[in-house]
Amino acid sequence: QLQLVESGGGLVQPGGSLRLSCAASGFTLDYYSIGWFRQAPGKEREGVSCISSSDGSTYYADSVKGRFTISRDNARNTVYLQMNSLKPEDTGVYYCARSLVVPPGLRPRRYDYWGQGTQVTVSS
Repeated sequence: QLQLVESGGGLVQPGGSLRLSCAASGFTLDYYSIGWFRQAPGKEREGVSCISSSDGSTYYADSVKGRFTISRDNARNTVYLQMNSLKPEDTGVYYCARSLVVPPGLRPRRYDYWGQGTQVTVSS
């Protein structure tokens, strides 16, 4: 069964860190680029970061550049998002999604399957 399952979200104070995981099953992760997106209450879904299937090249939204790091472990069929120096504006539901486009960029329409999301709350 095709699945993308996010985990690792939670409540963290400003300046703290979290590592999100996106575990894939039912398909071979090697052939897909993976993107991370987030959605805050009352706001549109926005792209955060993505990593290509071909060469592992990465891309980050300006709002997270220098603070977030995306990586992939194809042997474990998992993609990670390390989030450091978290800010209240990073709060939202974080989703991972897969794409056959290389490089995929951060346009949601390029992604054909999405996980259910994990909540990240940055608050003191």
